[in-house]
Amino acid sequence: MIDHNFDTRDAELHTAIELFFFAYRAFTAQPDAILAERGLARLHHRILYFVARRPGQRVSDLLATLGVSKQALHGPLKQLLESGLVLMQEDANDRRARCLSLSDEGLTLEARLSQTQREILAGVFARQGEGAEFAWRQVMTELAGRSGGGQA
Repeated sequence: MIDHNFDTRDAELHTAIELFFFAYRAFTAQPDAILAERGLARLHHRILYFVARRPGQRVSDLLATLGVSKQALHGPLKQLLESGLVLMQEDANDRRARCLSLSDEGLTLEARLSQTQREILAGVFARQGEGAEFAWRQVMTELAGRSGGGQA
């Protein structure tokens, strides 16, 4: 049987989990709506975001960054390639490898998606005052490190 009588610390941690969930929902709401207009989803945004940050990266590098399987990446990446948002070229150093970049349309869409999130973060950090952004980055860096992926 599950004990639902939580001590104060457990209650605080449950509140933190809930806040994390609600914050993430607020953080992704506008980009999700923009993506939905195009029949795209959150994984498409992650692909666009990381290809924009590291143009010319290999598909294998994107897989490692996202922490998804080839099968999970295949469909969304194919959709972005077919829609002309992502471009794929042969690696100049290894003809077997494929490198990714965004088209002009892909860059425009990625900028629109990420702009809303940059505005949210900039506003929150400005309102929370000195030290808040640094503390937030420390927490997020530690959380990201637990999955074994992601670099800031």
